[in-house]
Amino acid sequence: MDSYTSSAAPQGGRGRHRAARRPVLAGVAQAASGQLAALTGRGAVVAAAGGGVLLSLVAPSAQAAPATEISTSLAGKSLQGELNAADLNALATQAKQSVSASPVVTVAADATLTVEKAAVSVTSAAENEDYQAELAAETEAEEAAAAAEAAAEAAAGIAAEAAAAVEIPASASGSAVVSVAMRYLGVPYVWGGSTPAGFDCSGFTSYVYGQVGISLPRTSSEQRYAGPEVPWSEAQPGDLIWSPGHIAIYAGDGMQIEAPVPGKSVRYTSIWQSNPTFLRVG
Repeated sequence: MDSYTSSAAPQGGRGRHRAARRPVLAGVAQAASGQLAALTGRGAVVAAAGGGVLLSLVAPSAQAAPATEISTSLAGKSLQGELNAADLNALATQAKQSVSASPVVTVAADATLTVEKAAVSVTSAAENEDYQAELAAETEAEEAAAAAEAAAEAAAGIAAEAAAAVEIPASASGSAVVSVAMRYLGVPYVWGGSTPAGFDCSGFTSYVYGQVGISLPRTSSEQRYAGPEVPWSEAQPGDLIWSPGHIAIYAGDGMQIEAPVPGKSVRYTSIWQSNPTFLRVG
């Protein structure tokens, strides 16, 4: 009868078998710890519970930032320091890549920096001649504008007073031209003037007719042909009276309104021209 040796272990055998397996697990833990220290750009999760060991290496997506999580220690040794070193290595690698991709400014080795050391002078507004000249010019322009405005107002006031003192003759009471012309009695004669600030003879007639909607040429020689001639006996208030070098407005009853000569003002006066030409306009 053959004999055999039983493979059954005594009751304490299980304890010995478990003890024999512990070095294997410790070796796995040490290998995992060594590999984790070399990882960059990966997340590592290590978990140990009771007698079992779970080791997982998770590769993140291409755009995800490296992440490392520790839930516990393995084989009685903390991996926090080793994983921190892996994090720092990964960050250092990213920093190096960023610096290498950044633009570089190169300066010559013999380049020098020159600093201006000239003294800065400050001139007050009161001592600045250009500024003071500018202020004086502005003040002069303002004073001239104010004087012109005052002169225009004074001329308008004189004209109003003169018009009030002279009544429109009954024969011209229906003439809009004569009514407008009477408003500017007293306005001074100004060579080339064509506004209430000052008139010459043709500037006066063209301005007055313009107020009633009739456009006249600017000069007396041009106004000579502004309308057909009429005999003196048929002349009406508002017609033009032309003579060589002069033009006026007929006011009826042998009277006229004119801007005479330099030194005089617009006036209502009798016709003094010899053999004048009467023109019907409008």
